[in-house]
Amino acid sequence: MFCQSTDHVSSYYAHSCSDRLTLRPALEGDQSSEVVVIGAGFSGLHTALRLALAGKRVTVLEASRVAWAASGRNGGQAILGWSCDMPPLEAALGYERARRLWDSMRWAAREIRELPVRQGFDIDYRPGHLWTSVLKRRVSMLTDWQQEASHKWGHDGLKFISRQNLPDWVASDRYQAGLLDPEGGHLNPLKLALGLADAIEQAGGSIHERSKALSFREEDGHYVVLTERGRIQADVLVLACNAYLDELCPKLSRRVLSAGSYQVATAPLPKAVAASLIPSNVCVTDNQFILDYFRLTPDNRLLFGGGTTYLGGLPKDIAAATRPFLERVFPQLGKVPIEFAWGGHLDLTFNRTPDIGKSGQLYWMQGYSGHGVLPTLAAARAVSNAILGDKDDLTLYQGLYNRNFPGGKALAAPIEAIGKTWYRLRDVL
Repeated sequence: MFCQSTDHVSSYYAHSCSDRLTLRPALEGDQSSEVVVIGAGFSGLHTALRLALAGKRVTVLEASRVAWAASGRNGGQAILGWSCDMPPLEAALGYERARRLWDSMRWAAREIRELPVRQGFDIDYRPGHLWTSVLKRRVSMLTDWQQEASHKWGHDGLKFISRQNLPDWVASDRYQAGLLDPEGGHLNPLKLALGLADAIEQAGGSIHERSKALSFREEDGHYVVLTERGRIQADVLVLACNAYLDELCPKLSRRVLSAGSYQVATAPLPKAVAASLIPSNVCVTDNQFILDYFRLTPDNRLLFGGGTTYLGGLPKDIAAATRPFLERVFPQLGKVPIEFAWGGHLDLTFNRTPDIGKSGQLYWMQGYSGHGVLPTLAAARAVSNAILGDKDDLTLYQGLYNRNFPGGKALAAPIEAIGKTWYRLRDVL
């Protein structure tokens, strides 16, 4: 569906990791492995590392580069929860099973901090997520979630921030109130992916870049995957392609719609200026239907995003498209240059619920719907545990029903675009 390059896009993340973007060899000839993972994004890398550390022979195939797509381009916000929030999960699973999913998310929030320390790499992790309200009438969304999270889901560390105290957290008059989650945080997603890739290889796993899976088939109890220059046989196959699954597995790809998303990074700001914008150095989102998200980097840039497209493309000038929204939050940055502007594609499901499952020894992970830093880790634990013999967590995800987009992808994208326009009007009005 989308052209995949062998070069990372010119993002702030690629700039920050420029000395680590060594090209890994492509798959060539006939090979075999216990597990083949297709896709070197967060889902595939987390799964492969857990299996390699458990002693499995694991091979990862990547059509482009490690974390070339959304895993290496996203906002870097490690926020607890899923894009759909908890009501659809509870409706599908019941309270007890939904609570188990929520507990797995809190595990992922701890693990994203502890895993890099155990494996010996840095991801620029900073603690804290501040969820804000632009509109007075939506402040109740913050307090309602604070109450529900504590009383229903056992998440009692959320702290309400009044408008009077917000300047201690974010220097913008746009917001009416905030809700701090100290278990959330932010990080450099490409550093995370590259650290995972190195750890996989140190644990005995293999990663092949520029090795697009053209097809796969089940043969004599094994899976055979064909690439442009080789083939590989495995007992277990994991599809972790998300927005780039395309025709590799049409049955699954019909459940997701690709959407464009983009963000910018300013030039480095004077340290005092950066600290004045977000004195708490947390990551920030709002509760508009079409939300803004932003955070600071270790070198004092502001990363700011929130734009989304549904018809396949991205704005020709991402910086120009994003600047009005950035200045709406921080008018004091009106003359600050934007040094990086980039975008990519994410995968949406119809109900915004994750699509994680298995059929025989074929497993898949997709449909994070723009909220994947922590959910990918929770899903990878479920899938890797199932491969190792413990299917309890995976059965929770299998209880979620993800339908095909009505009318196929040809109609789904325009319908989503119309819906987004309506929601943006609701935000304005």
